[in-house]
Amino acid sequence: MIIGVPKEIKNNESRVALTEAGVYELTKHGHEVLIEKGAGNGSGISNHEYVEAGATILEDVEELWKRAEMIIKVKEPIQEELSRARKGQIIFTYFHFASSQELTEAMVKSGAICIAYETVERDDRSLPLLIPMSEVAGRMAIQEGARYLEKPVKGRGVLLGGVPGVPPGKVLILGAGIVGVQAAKMASGLGAQVTVLDVNMDRLRYVNDILPDHVVTNYSSEYTIRKLIRDHDLIIGAVLIHGAKAPKLITRDMLKEMRPGTVIVDVAVDQGGCVETSKPTTHEEPTFIIEDVLHYGVANMPGAVPFTSTLALTNVTIPYILKVANKGWKQASRENRDLLKGLNIVEGKIVYEGVADAFGMEFTPAEHFLD
Repeated sequence: MIIGVPKEIKNNESRVALTEAGVYELTKHGHEVLIEKGAGNGSGISNHEYVEAGATILEDVEELWKRAEMIIKVKEPIQEELSRARKGQIIFTYFHFASSQELTEAMVKSGAICIAYETVERDDRSLPLLIPMSEVAGRMAIQEGARYLEKPVKGRGVLLGGVPGVPPGKVLILGAGIVGVQAAKMASGLGAQVTVLDVNMDRLRYVNDILPDHVVTNYSSEYTIRKLIRDHDLIIGAVLIHGAKAPKLITRDMLKEMRPGTVIVDVAVDQGGCVETSKPTTHEEPTFIIEDVLHYGVANMPGAVPFTSTLALTNVTIPYILKVANKGWKQASRENRDLLKGLNIVEGKIVYEGVADAFGMEFTPAEHFLD
């Protein structure tokens, strides 16, 4: 199979979808790998290293998309890339379709086979291709939140860890999944007072078991959220509904109950956000203020730390990429239930129910295409 890796062109996205080790594995199995010139620069991988591993470097990205039978990316295709996808071409990346009807409709129109990293799902409901980026985003949420609590950038002027004689900052985390647990680890490590909310008691028990005593858990409800947001300095949105839009746990009217300079980091923004006033932002302009509450909504947070993120991502994607390349998407999906759940759009049809439901569009079971 001919596999293409274009350079990521989303704002300040420095990750790349394949390391030189991944190239070596694919070429060892007889596949041809095309890399756009400079695609790995942001992650510290040179064109020369790719060539040594067996890749072919192309300067013309249009040629790469035309020749490749499978495109591997990190982020969803953006406006100038949408027209490059073609019927029958496999595109394997983070799509987060439920947050964008425009992207969904464009990929339906293209006739491509869209496999979404974020919905590849094991039988235990874990998301193996989302976990490493969720780990990065959860840790970064505290790093960025602590930064934006500083007064010069319009935060409350709170040091999360406090100092002797001064209480630490208070962090509220909505969701006890991968993002929430990683955020709690970072915040507690800084010495902050941390509260984690969830509706899943098993996850709350897990948090209690693994994290220090100054991390407390509470069952999530609107009443509890309204009560806690009044005196917390940093709020992390860490809610994930597999392949669907995130629920709005913080509504616009709740902002009035927060203290001026409170910071919200909505990690769920790439799934529509769990804060009503959230919107996707960029690394160049990461924040905005509504009702004196600072919102951080960067949808590709791990892109800011590409040396770490690229390695963490490709460690988990390469086994699935090899399955698709070696067997084709149909056979690979028949044999691997994880990949079957990763199918979102196939030849003009939406085959992931959460995406169809998000926009009231027609749903077709993926099995329809595997006979």
